[in-house]
Amino acid sequence: MNDHLNGDERLESGVVFRKARGLYDVMTDDGQVQCSISSKLRKHLFHPTSDPNSGTSRSVQRVGDIHMVDPVAIGDEVLFAPAEPGHGQIREVKPRRNTLSRSVTDPKRRGGGKTMEQVIVANVDQVVAVFAAAKPKPTWHLLDRYLAGAEASGVPAVICVTKMDLADAGRTRDDVDVYERLGYATVFTSAVTGDGVVEMRDALTDRTSVFVGKSGVGKTSLLNALQPGLGLYVKEVSRSSGKGKHATTHLEMFPLDFGGGVVDTPGMKVFSPADDSTDVAYYFREMRPLLGQCRFGADCSHTHEPGCIIKEAVEAGEIDERRYESYLKML
Repeated sequence: MNDHLNGDERLESGVVFRKARGLYDVMTDDGQVQCSISSKLRKHLFHPTSDPNSGTSRSVQRVGDIHMVDPVAIGDEVLFAPAEPGHGQIREVKPRRNTLSRSVTDPKRRGGGKTMEQVIVANVDQVVAVFAAAKPKPTWHLLDRYLAGAEASGVPAVICVTKMDLADAGRTRDDVDVYERLGYATVFTSAVTGDGVVEMRDALTDRTSVFVGKSGVGKTSLLNALQPGLGLYVKEVSRSSGKGKHATTHLEMFPLDFGGGVVDTPGMKVFSPADDSTDVAYYFREMRPLLGQCRFGADCSHTHEPGCIIKEAVEAGEIDERRYESYLKML
């Protein structure tokens, strides 16, 4: 376990792997510690710039309103003050290399609802978008929302197609070809036949992966095939997860026997960046290189304007029409 000094106080480090009802379970080199959080983390603390490796403490310059639902997320590397054995208090969240978040509105705030950022998970290696080849039939627009959310967060995405034993394999692969041509890694699996399970396991090994996908697509069966009993445990825990607007009451990172971990996000349909000023088309890989080339430049919505390069690319078959329809829905 790594020790850090904050003035005369000794802090220890770990990674948050579970949170529920205001408590955070932190994994350290010496085991699990259940932590509360410091009241200071409920505020945005502004520090002077300093070398984070200097080992010196940084005094607070000013305090501002926090703009997120919960300052601590699954996957966060944190510093905590140990208390009684097995317990502590989180004092600091280390800088994150990425986040998957969504915007939520808190109607309890004075002056009406205020949009805040809800970080679902931090420091992840990839988003795994899971959807079934059949029963239920693929919802391509939802897949496009998952992929756009991953692009907005700067997190790589993997497409996992389940229930290949129930579908026309050739047709399914043709449908998914548009994503493979865009550079998205794709794995075709069947928990019944075992096809693709080894490939999927390789894709998850030693990575922190966030699973997204609607109910019924076969995540439970897939996880059970990857690691016996894992899917049933994830499903049991996920049933207690909140699907409301403001907070997910229980989230957990599940360790994989072969290295890495998975976080399931039941009920999540989209991740969104904290800054929503970016053109939605930027999150579509095939549209990104064309931005700014339309007649109306950055003011083009790519919906009705004359001289729109993106619309012309759709008409020419250079951009998939189904993907363009997803873009319009996301607007």
